[in-house]
Amino acid sequence: MTDRFDYFVVFAEMRTGSNFLEANLNAFPSLTCHGEAFNPHFIGYPKSEEILGISIAERDAAPQRLLAQIAKASGGMGGFRYFHDHDPRVLTPILDDPRAAKIILTRNPVDSYVSWKIAQATGQWKLTNVARREAAQARFDPAEFERHMADLQDFQVTLMRALQRSGQTAFHVAYEDLQDLEVMNGLAAWLGIAERLEGLETSLKRQNPEPVESKVANFPQMEAALARLDRFNLSRTPNFEPRRGPVVPSYLAGVRTPLLYMPIRSGPEDAVAHWLAALDGAQPDALENGFSQKTLRQWKSARPGHRSFTVLRHPLARAHAAFCGKILATGPGTFAAIRRMLGRKYGMDLPDDPADPGYDADAHRAAFEGYLRFVKDNLNGQTAVRVDAHWASQTQILQGMAEFTLPDMLIREDEMAAYLPALAMQVGHADAPEPEHRPTAAPHGLARIYDDTLEALAREAYARDYIMFGFDDWG
Repeated sequence: MTDRFDYFVVFAEMRTGSNFLEANLNAFPSLTCHGEAFNPHFIGYPKSEEILGISIAERDAAPQRLLAQIAKASGGMGGFRYFHDHDPRVLTPILDDPRAAKIILTRNPVDSYVSWKIAQATGQWKLTNVARREAAQARFDPAEFERHMADLQDFQVTLMRALQRSGQTAFHVAYEDLQDLEVMNGLAAWLGIAERLEGLETSLKRQNPEPVESKVANFPQMEAALARLDRFNLSRTPNFEPRRGPVVPSYLAGVRTPLLYMPIRSGPEDAVAHWLAALDGAQPDALENGFSQKTLRQWKSARPGHRSFTVLRHPLARAHAAFCGKILATGPGTFAAIRRMLGRKYGMDLPDDPADPGYDADAHRAAFEGYLRFVKDNLNGQTAVRVDAHWASQTQILQGMAEFTLPDMLIREDEMAAYLPALAMQVGHADAPEPEHRPTAAPHGLARIYDDTLEALAREAYARDYIMFGFDDWG
């Protein structure tokens, strides 16, 4: 530690050069960076067992204990890297502590996204020997990129506001600064240490030095997608634009009908999307989607008399849908890492294949009960795992929507048959059909496993939703 700081935190994201920055920090004799100390899936590094004698289980049980241990460790100043999806329980203590040195590392979000996609394709996340470099092209996904942008911007705004409120300053480092010896030595001076480097770390190599157009397989489509985004969202972070609505890219608009559906994840999204498309004789993939705030304003301005809506689902039914779709299921789009953590920490016995005949209704009920206990802990800030949109409370999701726009109508799932046609009538469909029922894909339906214990657990986890929306017991 120094007269100014007890420890340091590098606020960064994947593919921003944080490994290289850590290597250079560790080149100073009095600095020690302990990797991703609060990554919910490992401690420090993927194969590490502990940091400063504290295991991953001990960290998860009491994360501030590790924070204190890093701050008081002898032999210089310690620190770690922190990403937006790391344990949220330590973020406020870090931001409120003026003795914690804040280093904010940023990179052009297009470059970090393309680098991330290439690393996913090759499985190569670090490069120390150029001869072993794996080459691949990224495929740009506009919706995925907008989610990537939203995550970066929201986190940067969180950091900026916390520092402004507390009167602190951070040391900002751009990706391009990492090759500047003077900047690295300037960082050391800011931290208050006397050592200076004579050269930069050379073991890590830049993995994808080519121009971006040669690294993206569908570069023309990427250019077209980026053209509709405000350029100031792409130049750098942090920025001073208002926060982006957290779910705007997920909104669905009718092919011709001026109806806007604002989905709540793990709700009846499939049924509503089919109904909305059917109003114009189309399929769900024809619905307009991938909005930004700018394009959604344009859509609204061009359609006087438009209506927007969302559909609420009973909290227990929604929890069951999230459990079956994201935790029990395997494959693309599911949460494999969280699934493993639930098995380890909540004793959930999940089959490799949900269709396994040995996974009977009793096993399904027991696993779902464990999931509800996890959701309660997660929403109460007692886990190291992010609060995902698939199980966040519907109250909180609606508050997030309100940062940009509010739905005209909140419809309960069990009332869709009456209210969706009535809503369509307001925009010119006098004979709109009722939505078709599309049950949750599950090896065992909720009706088969439902009991008072599950209902009580859902009420504990989603007390706000039950109170705010007047939900009764399920069924």
